[in-house]
Amino acid sequence: MAKKESVTELSESKFTEFIEDDKAKLVIVDFFAEWCFPCTMMAPVLDNVAEKLSSKGVKVGKINVDDAQKVSMKYEISSIPCIVFFKNGKEAGRSVGALTEEQLEDKLNGLL
Repeated sequence: MAKKESVTELSESKFTEFIEDDKAKLVIVDFFAEWCFPCTMMAPVLDNVAEKLSSKGVKVGKINVDDAQKVSMKYEISSIPCIVFFKNGKEAGRSVGALTEEQLEDKLNGLL
């Protein structure tokens, strides 16, 4: 059986619906690019955190800044990786640069 994808790949058209999910306590969106080495380092960290915290109502998605320029401009993404935290569809915080799993969980626990 194939492993369930724990991080949802988003398009601009699905972005708003994803962050406004009223069933989620917290939504995390990773703004990334395929060519960004720190972004590729974050992928397994996000996968692990998504698996661990999905039962706590945390939803994790990622959006490619090269494919989603309107959303990236709206949220003023100027450096990647940039992880934006959303509560009730509104930005609740952000973190720029690669994080360890422990650093990301610490930030999440402060928002949950």
